[in-house]
Amino acid sequence: MSRGRGNVFIAGVGGQGILLASEVLGEALLRSGYDVKKSEVHGMAQRGGSVTTHLRYGPTVFSPLIEPGTADLLLAFEKIEALRFAHFLAPQGVAIVNTQEILPASVATGREVYPADAAERLRAATGRLFLVDALGAALALQAVRAVNVVMVGAASHFLPLPPAAYEEALRARMKEHVVLINIQAFQAGRGLIPAGAPSGAGGQPA
Repeated sequence: MSRGRGNVFIAGVGGQGILLASEVLGEALLRSGYDVKKSEVHGMAQRGGSVTTHLRYGPTVFSPLIEPGTADLLLAFEKIEALRFAHFLAPQGVAIVNTQEILPASVATGREVYPADAAERLRAATGRLFLVDALGAALALQAVRAVNVVMVGAASHFLPLPPAAYEEALRARMKEHVVLINIQAFQAGRGLIPAGAPSGAGGQPA
């Protein structure tokens, strides 16, 4: 992705904190001098349905919508949601996917089966796939609600900002009593991506 502009597509399930994650990313980019536009699709969020956010940044951005095949970064909080929106990735785009499995209603009721080959299908969709256990990282901090910030930390490797910009954004967007644990969650997320991964040299894609 260009250091001066980029398209970030965020996907997940209602209740995972997708919108807060997009707000923190947008805030960090704005504070760093970028023009930012974003658009959110809530769907049936309160029933565990898909939630997506289009986030675009650059010197000047006129539209918030990301066209299929043009996302530099797909940040997916759940594997099925990653599969659902993988077509938005650009040919050289990066996908960061939380390994957590959230059963949709159709699977929970037995009408359908959760795809056992989800990881394999994601690997076929992009050569730059990083599967991360964001839920495990959040649970290790005893902060299950911080999965979204763990994912932001993982995404930060592929965005043109220093870690301090995200800490400023967290302080701006969150109540004071939860800032510290979320900074720790951000740092844990950064630790989930191997050193050298952004350039493709020395990274360990899934």
